[in-house]
Amino acid sequence: MDGFVSRRVAVFVLPLALAVAGCDVSLGNLSARATDEWTHTYPLTAGGEVRIVNTNGRIEVEGVDGTTVEIRAERIARGATDSAARELLPRIIIKEDAKPDRVSLETERMNGIMIGAGFEVRYHVRAPKNTVVNLTNTNGVVSVTAMTGKVIAHTTNGGVRGTALAGGVDARTTNGGVVIEMAAVGPDTITLETTNGGVTLALPETAKATVAASCTNGGISVGTLDNFEVTEKSRRRLEGKLNGGGTLVDLQTTNGGIRLRSRDSINTRTDSDTRDDHDDAKALKRELKEDARELKKELKATKDKDR
Repeated sequence: MDGFVSRRVAVFVLPLALAVAGCDVSLGNLSARATDEWTHTYPLTAGGEVRIVNTNGRIEVEGVDGTTVEIRAERIARGATDSAARELLPRIIIKEDAKPDRVSLETERMNGIMIGAGFEVRYHVRAPKNTVVNLTNTNGVVSVTAMTGKVIAHTTNGGVRGTALAGGVDARTTNGGVVIEMAAVGPDTITLETTNGGVTLALPETAKATVAASCTNGGISVGTLDNFEVTEKSRRRLEGKLNGGGTLVDLQTTNGGIRLRSRDSINTRTDSDTRDDHDDAKALKRELKEDARELKKELKATKDKDR
């Protein structure tokens, strides 16, 4: 086993790097850098799970043929000086737990406030296509490509991207967009959710889906899906059925627009996409103005009642 991976490791960080508080680290504008990486392979039973929990850095998963999981992990330490970066590098700990039906890797958190230093880990994964992937990130993008198994992808600060997926999807973020393209739609629910950002879902024209989309500040648009029937539509909500209905699709955002598209149109940005951006912005302005007018009316009614 390589030196910086262990199944159960307690991390002690020297006072030189950390102060006593419970905050996550950030990279900032640190010029000195030290890096290393390893590649591990694991056998995995059909339909097994790959679980990755990361703190800072991206997670990328690609579906491939075969029965082996290949994971390449890059550790990156940054500091004010080369020596500080080199000193921090071995303290970036990745916990490993590999079983025949489940491979789990987790980046250890460093307690405290990082002073003049920062770190990230970048995971690059090649897994059998039918694998269940369960990915959690804090500061970084999550990207999944060509998987037929269920995809669970959650991040806090960063986007979630999925391309050529064919299983159930649970993709959520807080600050960032969610863009998912489905090569096929099975029976498992598709849930896409963000707080600050847009949601885009591309479905095959032949898919059978029942869609519920809702947003607080932003617009909802349906693109080139010829067999999509709108069953309910309001300023902040849309429901409809594609090809008579089927798999449940739940799309939600608070601040941002929602777009439902044919998968054939998601790979290239068109003039209609640009128009949708403008339409979303205009819709948001209109909604804010309407809300302001409603609030003004309520305040006036309250004043009149008090007189």
